[in-house]
Amino acid sequence: MKQFLFTFLALMFLSLPVEATTQRIKDLANVSGVRANQLVGYGLVVGLDGTGDQTSQTPFTVQTFKNMLQQLGIQLPPGSNFQLKNVAAVAVHAELTPFAKPGQTLDVTVSSVGNAKSLRGGTLLVTPLKGLNKTVYAVAQGSLVVGGFGAQGNDGSSVTVNVPSVGRIPGGALIERPAPDGFSNAENIVFNLHRADFTTARRVAEKINDTFGPEVAQTVDAASIKVRSPENATQRVSFLSILENLEVQPDATSAKVVINSRTGTIVIGQKVVVAPAAVTHGSLSVTIAEDNQVSQPNAFAGGQTVVVPDSEVEIVEDKNRMFYFAPGVNLQDIVSAVNQVGAAPGDLMAILEALRQAGALRAELVVI
Repeated sequence: MKQFLFTFLALMFLSLPVEATTQRIKDLANVSGVRANQLVGYGLVVGLDGTGDQTSQTPFTVQTFKNMLQQLGIQLPPGSNFQLKNVAAVAVHAELTPFAKPGQTLDVTVSSVGNAKSLRGGTLLVTPLKGLNKTVYAVAQGSLVVGGFGAQGNDGSSVTVNVPSVGRIPGGALIERPAPDGFSNAENIVFNLHRADFTTARRVAEKINDTFGPEVAQTVDAASIKVRSPENATQRVSFLSILENLEVQPDATSAKVVINSRTGTIVIGQKVVVAPAAVTHGSLSVTIAEDNQVSQPNAFAGGQTVVVPDSEVEIVEDKNRMFYFAPGVNLQDIVSAVNQVGAAPGDLMAILEALRQAGALRAELVVI
């Protein structure tokens, strides 16, 4: 019942009249070349309180530890065997933001790649962070902030809160070089719409041309708008600041009905239309109850007491009314008709699928 109430509220909110609203270009699109870059590295966390990797099962931790000591000028005897409990091999990742400059810092996330029980209290040693082109863009180091913790008793019982094998280092990476910049050297500014739509792309180009003059902006396709911009960097920044704050009315999305089969959530778009159709939906419930009865013979019958199963089968068929969709019915009519028959989310899914199979649902049915 609660799940159906949530679905009903979602449908009712969508059924309310929607006024035409405008959005800034910066909310509709992003500038080509202005993007973040993913960085990743591999390193060691030390100083753990006996919760590090079990080196017998993670030989790469020992290998990394030996390589670090050799780079620090420490010569190890041949065949040295380590049983480390306060060291853990970790993967470090961060996001290099657009226009980040050397000397600035980044937040990093540190995740155990071995079988360390917890990274709480550990310190990440110097770890280079590389992009996909194998170039080092930042170096990470620092003490971890771990939100989870675990405790274990002598009898083997344990309690774990959150995830103690992942930690964060706020401002833990120092940027060494900027990411490649595809904005400053480009001849034109290109806006890429978050949702490709021919009508929205045309409206964005028309708005820019109405503001700055004809032929300043041209649509490339349904997702991109090319804009002529000043060559001077300072003028380009000011020009882009004005551009991204221009307001445009995006076109309505295509008619869709989205169904989440796992949660029972159903969202019906505003442009959904149903052709003339009559629908009835009834469900058949079969209930089987098992009960055991004791059969006991008379005192001198010489029989044995036995258990006799007793099954009760009950069949209930709901008698739901048929409802009719007139030509050009809108979303409000669909919601009202479905609510009148008291359809649950599972029943509504079956009704919508049947309407689509019959060719009466003029919308795309998306099941996720």
